[in-house]
Amino acid sequence: MVAGVAALGLSACVSVDVEVAEAPSVKPAIDVAETPEAAPEPILGPGDRMPSGRALGTRSAVVAPNAAAATAHPLATQTALDIMKRGGTAMDAAIAANAMLGLVEPTGNGIGGDLYAIVWDPKTAQLYGYNGSGRSPMGATLEDMQAKADAFMDGEEIPPFGAAPVTVPGTVEAWGALHERFGTLPFNMLMEPAVQYAREGAPIPEVIAFYWQFGPRRFGPAAESGMLEEYENAKKTYFSPTPVEGSLFKNPDLANTLERIGEVGTQDFYTGEIAQTMGAYFERIDGYLRYEDFAAHDGEWVEPLCVEYRDLVKLCELGPNTQGVAALQMLEMLERFDLRSMGYGSADSLMAQIEAKRLAFADRAAGYADEAFSGIDPNIFIRPGYNAERGLAIDLNQAMAPPAPGYAEADAKLNDGDTTYLTVTDDQGMMVSLIQSNYRGMGSGLVADGLGFMFQDRGQLFSLDPEHPNVFEPGKRPFHTIIPAFAFKKDMPGCQVRATAPEVACPYEPWLSFGLMGGGMQPQGHVQVILNLIDFDMGLQEAGDAARWEHRGGCEPTDDLNGDACEDDMGTVHLESGIPVEARAELERRGHTVECCRANGGGYQAIMRDFESGAWIAATEMRKDGNADGY
Repeated sequence: MVAGVAALGLSACVSVDVEVAEAPSVKPAIDVAETPEAAPEPILGPGDRMPSGRALGTRSAVVAPNAAAATAHPLATQTALDIMKRGGTAMDAAIAANAMLGLVEPTGNGIGGDLYAIVWDPKTAQLYGYNGSGRSPMGATLEDMQAKADAFMDGEEIPPFGAAPVTVPGTVEAWGALHERFGTLPFNMLMEPAVQYAREGAPIPEVIAFYWQFGPRRFGPAAESGMLEEYENAKKTYFSPTPVEGSLFKNPDLANTLERIGEVGTQDFYTGEIAQTMGAYFERIDGYLRYEDFAAHDGEWVEPLCVEYRDLVKLCELGPNTQGVAALQMLEMLERFDLRSMGYGSADSLMAQIEAKRLAFADRAAGYADEAFSGIDPNIFIRPGYNAERGLAIDLNQAMAPPAPGYAEADAKLNDGDTTYLTVTDDQGMMVSLIQSNYRGMGSGLVADGLGFMFQDRGQLFSLDPEHPNVFEPGKRPFHTIIPAFAFKKDMPGCQVRATAPEVACPYEPWLSFGLMGGGMQPQGHVQVILNLIDFDMGLQEAGDAARWEHRGGCEPTDDLNGDACEDDMGTVHLESGIPVEARAELERRGHTVECCRANGGGYQAIMRDFESGAWIAATEMRKDGNADGY
């Protein structure tokens, strides 16, 4: 057993796992950070599993010889498998599952949001990335956003609700581009399951119902204050009444919209009847987007960025305007530490990870932005030797002062976000890693007339500082938190030839499609999953079930350059209850502020190739409603 794992279990800081509610501070009339009263500490712990794996695992991983799917709702997982059984590819299945999730999990995603994907294509033996994020309105200015910030947010940030933070939704265009390259079934077949359930009633489980109840308590006050220009459509679509656990949710407007997209094509969302409806809606409520903004939208095929770790794994992420590079930077900084000997959950291993995060996020704050506007090449953050040198600043015995970026001058409100992550693999070896989001609080609160979906509020992640690379500008993509991940691994049993022929290289093989939800937690979570699998020898389900840490605070891409947060904020380390209380005390002794047990654990899904058997191993998040399955 790996050192430190035996110490896991219920510690002195047991609490109910509640994902921290999103939203920055606003004027008291709109409490977007409101959460229900915490449940009392449980008297009893969970039951015991058979000693087939570590005690930290909540269930077994799924083993599937042909195809597998892992999503945040059982119906979406079932939809993905059904599509593949009908002859669809993993991409067909992922799109169908995403459409279903927009219906059953509107607290996290929908066609009013953006999408990113990483795809392993076995036919070309290549890894592809897609940036399906939308841009700000061409008719809006920085002065417009600053005026909204002055009116509703004490001048500090773009408001979270209403038209100000709405950017063009990129999801539907991304579906079309991904389907054109990797799909085989007619597109209307992919929409059919969600259309049927939208008309007949879709089941709402416990966690999704829990988050859904926040909507009226956020949007109602926002509408009363004038921040949210129109609320009746959202109220009718989502909160009449608000679904509870076990209820069936109907959304006939969304059914009609998805049916039209399936029959007419994804272009209708940007240049057809749907686009005309959206443009007219924003003009009616005196918003910023217009038909021309939708018609001008295009997603982008991008090259994933990858780094090697311990000559065994290669982690791949997407570059800015996302935050995926932060995970790559952290791994490179951690290379010099013997985390295996330190042990999972030990103060030393946590200290190394937390300090690496703080260094990587300093660069994230200064230079992660839309490259088309910033001109910053993301490869500079993973250039040879850069992160190894940055990592030398890590002292396991003492928390460093707020670090400056290694890139340039420095640049908050990025700890949260309502997102869905899913992964699907098929019998041909295609692996899809897909993440899709409306951002926080279900989105902006705006639902266009008769369309049945809410627009995202992703534009809140622009900075208002004119000197910042992530400053609001017309036609620009904001900084994004959502990131899919993919990893290759060397098939070591198949590389024993190296013992007699060391000149023969051991190749990297496609291995792991995975991701997490949860704003700024995502790169931190990606790193923790890789460490759990590689340094701490956990199984795939255990790697997601294991207690997580999250560091919040410090300087971020929405702050002013050289602001107070960049100079004074040490941030706070949040631990889940499974981290030993002794490690918590030691982190505090070494200079960190530590809180338990409200870490933003995110939502994990993963599918791994078993090199020996060829089967898919699939795992899902015990903190969410979803499941993994296969056949």
